[in-house]
Amino acid sequence: MPTRLEDYANKYQCARFERRGGILLVTLHTDGGSLRWGFGPHGELPDAFYDVGNDRENRVVIITGTGAEFSGPRATPGTSSFPTRPGIERIDRIHWEGRHLLMKLLDIEVPVISAINGPAWRHSEIPLLCDIVLAADTAQFQDSAHFASDVVPGDGMHIVMPLLLGMNRGRYYLLTGQTLDAQKAHAFGLVAEVLPPDRLLARAWEIAEDLAAKPTLALRYTRLLLTEALRRQMHDLLGYGLGMELLALGEKPEA
Repeated sequence: MPTRLEDYANKYQCARFERRGGILLVTLHTDGGSLRWGFGPHGELPDAFYDVGNDRENRVVIITGTGAEFSGPRATPGTSSFPTRPGIERIDRIHWEGRHLLMKLLDIEVPVISAINGPAWRHSEIPLLCDIVLAADTAQFQDSAHFASDVVPGDGMHIVMPLLLGMNRGRYYLLTGQTLDAQKAHAFGLVAEVLPPDRLLARAWEIAEDLAAKPTLALRYTRLLLTEALRRQMHDLLGYGLGMELLALGEKPEA
């Protein structure tokens, strides 16, 4: 059965929901501040995206963050949220959640806009996979929690960044821990518009209202078409990448 907003409005600790005129605003946060990535959001967001996608009253979705950062904290070597040599139960949980996190986002069958309110140090692939990507001029992008922190970038970054940046530029980004500011991200095609922070959400609503005025099936079927290639790549490569990531966690550190 389809879900209703009242079914999930207060269900998740890391996301708030507000809907006006068929436009659902999803605000990611941790205790009312900027999202702090960890096993809480990792476990909640696959279910949250499923509920959003299963609610037929949603005509357009906006995803944004809270405070100065979209997602953090910025990882440094030795500060990854991944446990060293995790047990099989933890491995299974990470693998399941990692696959469903991005697939459930892409399974939302209406246009999705991201309004990136600041640096996305963790899981920047989430806002970058949206159909329309807007960013504050304070935004920055770095895959800080993976290769820069000695972790294989296998939970979607290995697919998304080479796809969006181009094969060579994407591999450089992942292997060097490169930081892209909002203007460079715009020049590279990751971001459609760069705006002052106080204009960001208003612009997202403006675009969303234009989209929401379109016929229902035109909205839903266009979203399906525009995400089909992404969903195929995720289906083919996401589980493999997560497997490599988790396998490498079992490596004993050098003495």
